[in-house]
Amino acid sequence: MSKKNIDKLSIFALGGVGEIGKNMYVVQYANDIVVIDCGLKFPEEDMLGIDMVIPDISYLTENRDKVRAILITHGHEDHIGGLPYVLKHLNVPVYATRLTMGLIEGKLKEAGLLGDTKRIVITADSELTLGSITASFFRTNHSIPDSVGVCLDTPEGRVVHTGDFKFDHTPVNDQYADLQRMAEIGKQGVLALLSDSTNAERPGFTPSEKTVGTAIEDVFRSAKQRVVIATFASNVHRIQQVIDAAEATRRKVTVIGRSMVNVVTIAHELGYLRIPDGMLIEPEEVNKMAADRVVILSTGSQGEPMSALTRMARSNHRKVDILPGDTVIIAATPIPGNERYVGRTVDELMRIGANVIYGPGSVTGVHVSGHGSQEELKLMLNLIKPKYFIPIHGEYRMLRQHGLLAESIGMDREDIFIVDNGETVEFQDGVARKGSKVPSGNILIDGLGVGDVGNIVLRDRKLLSQDGILVVVVTLSKQDGAIMSGPDIISRGFVYVRESEGLLEEANRIVTSTLQRLMNENVNEWASLKTHVKDALGRFLYEQTRRRPMILPIIMEV
Repeated sequence: MSKKNIDKLSIFALGGVGEIGKNMYVVQYANDIVVIDCGLKFPEEDMLGIDMVIPDISYLTENRDKVRAILITHGHEDHIGGLPYVLKHLNVPVYATRLTMGLIEGKLKEAGLLGDTKRIVITADSELTLGSITASFFRTNHSIPDSVGVCLDTPEGRVVHTGDFKFDHTPVNDQYADLQRMAEIGKQGVLALLSDSTNAERPGFTPSEKTVGTAIEDVFRSAKQRVVIATFASNVHRIQQVIDAAEATRRKVTVIGRSMVNVVTIAHELGYLRIPDGMLIEPEEVNKMAADRVVILSTGSQGEPMSALTRMARSNHRKVDILPGDTVIIAATPIPGNERYVGRTVDELMRIGANVIYGPGSVTGVHVSGHGSQEELKLMLNLIKPKYFIPIHGEYRMLRQHGLLAESIGMDREDIFIVDNGETVEFQDGVARKGSKVPSGNILIDGLGVGDVGNIVLRDRKLLSQDGILVVVVTLSKQDGAIMSGPDIISRGFVYVRESEGLLEEANRIVTSTLQRLMNENVNEWASLKTHVKDALGRFLYEQTRRRPMILPIIMEV
């Protein structure tokens, strides 16, 4: 193979393109690979029993000797949540800013990987040499402090990855986006830009986070009883505004939900949260205080079934109940797919008699997005001035819309690459083209099992959830194959036995006659016996019930 074929630049995503979550992007030049972000996503409705989803990293594990680093843009779960699973198979250095590293270390400690993982804290001014690739960074705005974009200088040209971003000119923490640095990068020449597409369908500009603080304080002042506010645990800016509003209205704050407690603890220890002395109280103290002097900061803004807010709404939280007249603020927009969960939680809260403030932030004022809208996306394109553009972070319609925005500011359609996970964009001599695919997809996490649940297992779980299972137990004679006992039919999730005795008696008869016929034909292989029983019983049950339960024959010989 010639050197020219080896020394090319490849860019591809293993997660985060054409979907929301599990962000992971790979930049490879020759024998040097740099990974940007390592996230997870939460399971979709048809992923029964699955806890979370991470990207398929088989390409990286096959090329582990080439992977120089994992660079993390910020501390949200969809960018850091996959690290405890990936680092077990790919022990490479992790680079992140101070708060992001604090959140990562909490995860690695839980996973028992803290001592084994090389961790390097960076700033927006850091510069790293990673083989033939040089990495530098620039400060961005997002809904969590210490967010950065990444600039990779390769022998083929410069690649810029924005991370999640917006342009907030009045940030809560006074960390302004470094527009000058972005413009300098663009002026020096950029081969390819990978830019956040989450809000590509929203016109205009995303409002400043600072506008939310005023709205939250107004709600606190008008609330006659306790205030419960649910938001993303990692939205440190929002948490600071809740604390500021509580201080202004002389309320105490209790924090509920494991992830919220972890983030508040880490952000406070590292100096990213300012919490006045005596402000925080334990959940057990809530009922001892006057109702108009308490704020409950909670997880559960997405209606997650086991979250603190959902358990409070169902009156089964161990420490805190929501009472009639309490005010509940859901300070987040539902992630696509979670609308039903949020709606169910709102219904349950209203049944209790709570005053619920929810819905689009543009209506309630208690939430703004952390992602830039169309005008900000165009501003990023104009600052960076890339030769080629690859929209990232978002579902396909968002990537497509971002591509149209790039065309509207003068980019040629041929220079815009909308790709799926695993599809590579290759650059050689300054020219880009679509390359070959690399392995990609979902690795499903179920309890302690990583990747041991696949499509077949999910299919079985779906079948069990829809029509249940029927277990048929038969004992045959080893001498002549005669039925010694059974068939015994056990139904779980199919029909209620006491009300379906006639159906099960007929099913029993069909199994018996099928086995006797097979014995008369000298068919005695277990696999064949089981297949014929399943087919005959399945046809009968479908004719009678229009259901297809999973049928599990168990045949024993004595």
